[in-house]
Amino acid sequence: MINRRNALAAASAGVAVAISSRGAFAQAAGPMGKDETQHMEQTMKVGSLALVTSRIAVKRAQNAQVKEFAEMEVAEQETIAEVLKSMKQPKAETMGQAPKPTDAEAMAMLDAKGKQMAQKLESASGAAFDKEFLAGQLDGHQDLLKIQESYISGGKNREHVNVAKLARGHIKDHIKIIQHLQKA
Repeated sequence: MINRRNALAAASAGVAVAISSRGAFAQAAGPMGKDETQHMEQTMKVGSLALVTSRIAVKRAQNAQVKEFAEMEVAEQETIAEVLKSMKQPKAETMGQAPKPTDAEAMAMLDAKGKQMAQKLESASGAAFDKEFLAGQLDGHQDLLKIQESYISGGKNREHVNVAKLARGHIKDHIKIIQHLQKA
């Protein structure tokens, strides 16, 4: 039902392009500006909530499709975290695969509202868990979409804008999938 495997393969290809072009990005772009730093921090903060809650859902989701979405969301958020971390590196050469964010690192990125959401999911179960998880994912993805669109509309760094455009497309797809799962 969820054709996320193809979407994830496309995302991985887009991320691979972003990672392989990072060397040129670091050489051509120099240090990141305030707008790029703010965009990355906001994306990582909201993405960390998606990662934390999806890791919980991988273990606790009742519905198989919700669980599948959570598994794919974990993989994607780990990859996005890797890409964003690599873009912060001053070196022009690629780093290869970076370590995945630990649960503690992801939790440290959450604000009070995010931590409350994670705790709420830890205590939920069954269909109520699935419903809460999907509602949180929808809210988070809508926030991520606003962050990307805001940066795209005013960003000056071509490579950074292109990464935000790739993210925006996947976020829109995720919103459609989440809404479909909510109706099911």
